[in-house]
Amino acid sequence: MVNNQRLDAVFAALSDPTRRKIVERLARRRLTVGEISAGFPISQPAVSKHVRVLEEAGLITREVIGRTHHCRLSPRTMRAAATWLERQNRYWEAAFARIDALLDSPSQGDEPESRSGR
Repeated sequence: MVNNQRLDAVFAALSDPTRRKIVERLARRRLTVGEISAGFPISQPAVSKHVRVLEEAGLITREVIGRTHHCRLSPRTMRAAATWLERQNRYWEAAFARIDALLDSPSQGDEPESRSGR
């Protein structure tokens, strides 16, 4: 279970499209920061700042080998966020199903009029 502060950090980190793209790339394989930077229209120092935000949120881990920083996804934190989202989804789906059932059922005051004209 992830605490609320960590969950806040995860969603804040994922709110940025560049960081989401980094996560998508790291989902495929481990990459160096230089490899992550390739293809982004921003500088490597800017990418490093995004990597740091993802790392602080617990979404990725970084291993330094010599002068090279290797990054990989940390699935545990992502699973915790996905579990929270799934719990919310189940709650709201059940709530909407209850509302639908109430709207579809005839209420007590909606009895059909009698044919005798009363």
